[in-house]
Amino acid sequence: MFNGVQIGCITYSFRSLPGKSAEDLLGYITRCGISSVELMGGPAEGFARAYDKKNPGGDPMDGFKALRRLYSDAGVAIHIVKFGSIGNPKMPEEKIERYFNVAKALGAKGITREISEPAAKRLGPIADKHEIMIGFHNHMQLTPTTYDGDILSYGKYLGINLDIGHYVAGTNQDPIALIEKHHERILSLHLKDRKLNKGPNMPFGQGETPIAGVLQFMAKNKLTFPADVELEYRVPKESGAVEEISKCVQFCKDALVG
Repeated sequence: MFNGVQIGCITYSFRSLPGKSAEDLLGYITRCGISSVELMGGPAEGFARAYDKKNPGGDPMDGFKALRRLYSDAGVAIHIVKFGSIGNPKMPEEKIERYFNVAKALGAKGITREISEPAAKRLGPIADKHEIMIGFHNHMQLTPTTYDGDILSYGKYLGINLDIGHYVAGTNQDPIALIEKHHERILSLHLKDRKLNKGPNMPFGQGETPIAGVLQFMAKNKLTFPADVELEYRVPKESGAVEEISKCVQFCKDALVG
């Protein structure tokens, strides 16, 4: 946390590394000095299955509660869990309910998935019931007026996981206006640096996404949703994901505290 802004990462950022378990990810996270994460659903499910095998006869959420304790003991909060298919048309209602209960067991404030108005219609009332937010993640399909439409109207716990790099690359516009307009519905940001005109991902500070300006806007306006690094630029051969994410975190720190 720098100047009131929580910097974290999505664990997808470590996909190039050999270990993919929740325990492996925790090791990478702590090496980066990060205290807040958006955890991919796969490693969470894998940990819970292994825990339940070793501890049969418990509550269905015991494995996820154990995962929350493991991360919490290491100083890492699981603020968000990603279940990308939640709310799909053919998903049984009981599976949707289970995902919300998993999020609660992990201590997460929300679940992320891709933008989908049909999913919003289905998930809105369920999210309100559980008081767990759904954060809709964007690629380059997002426009400055997307969230002026109906998508957030189906429930007060429907919100935004705003990827500022994709937004800049797709619209050639500064994301601060969108953040200012919809800040009350933002679950989290994804931080990446991309060039304009659908340009490539770049190391932080080498693209045209105003990462520093966005973070400074958050600090000035006391916006408390997390800003999570998503490592998508090509990792140099002489480096690795932990090293590159650590550089991204340092970039954010420098922007916020000088």
